[in-house]
Amino acid sequence: MNLSPFWHWWVVVITVGTMAGCLWLLFANSRGTPGDSTDHVWDDDLREYNNPLPLWWRNLFLITIIFSAGYLLVYPGLGNFAGQFGWTQRSELRDNFAKLEAERDAMYARLKDKDLMALSKEPSALALGHAVFMNNCAGCHGADAKGAIGFPNLTDDDWLYGGEPDTIVQTITNGRRGVMPPFKSALNDDQLNALLDFVPYWSDPKLDAAKRERGTQQFAQTCAPCHGGDGKGMQVLGSANLTDDIWLYGGSRERVRETILNGRSGAMPAWQNTLSPDEIRVVAAYVYNLSHSGQL
Repeated sequence: MNLSPFWHWWVVVITVGTMAGCLWLLFANSRGTPGDSTDHVWDDDLREYNNPLPLWWRNLFLITIIFSAGYLLVYPGLGNFAGQFGWTQRSELRDNFAKLEAERDAMYARLKDKDLMALSKEPSALALGHAVFMNNCAGCHGADAKGAIGFPNLTDDDWLYGGEPDTIVQTITNGRRGVMPPFKSALNDDQLNALLDFVPYWSDPKLDAAKRERGTQQFAQTCAPCHGGDGKGMQVLGSANLTDDIWLYGGSRERVRETILNGRSGAMPAWQNTLSPDEIRVVAAYVYNLSHSGQL
């Protein structure tokens, strides 16, 4: 950003004037002979003598001022004067960024001919994917990728939209938005309790048969269109599998109650404008490896 003419000359005058003042002060205090009286006397017999700066000390100050003048001729510092080298912080940042991009492209070039399954077994690709994950994904999914309430665990094999490599790439690239509608105004107390007595305990073989029957009937009316008649969810809709013990928002009776009554809304942002296609591929391979580490 260029300064206006006024501020340009303000900086020039202040800077050059300060350096000139330092030179004057330096030589003004270096004159005279040690021991000469300055004719300043106090209390009749307290006399001030001249003691100029030692030569080595004066020369150090002089070298500092000369260095400063040379620096201001070579590098920017005097208002809008760019210096003989034309150096700027922006140009250095741009050059460093270009160098980093070239190094990154060289690393990814070795991986371009490999599909995602191969990348998920390639140590160098996994190292790159881990770096991308830590810089962009760990804020929501955690450094260990095990997620939290409302943020999916990426280390298991439970995928709302599917866990195949190409599907993971689509999820990262385009993002996902999942919505569970609220049923507060659609269910009465008996219907709600029928679901609460059944859904959180779906896989419990000890669940009372009457509760299972009543819950199954209500589930078929209210929930099956999205979660399927078997409760295993539909990946095309991103609806959850309710028959396992994996719950995105918690599987306690009270948590399930909140979900049914108030609904849920979750969003996975799209990363296509933030990450390069190469970065998306390696982080997808890394995530796939996390959820299939026992099978690779």
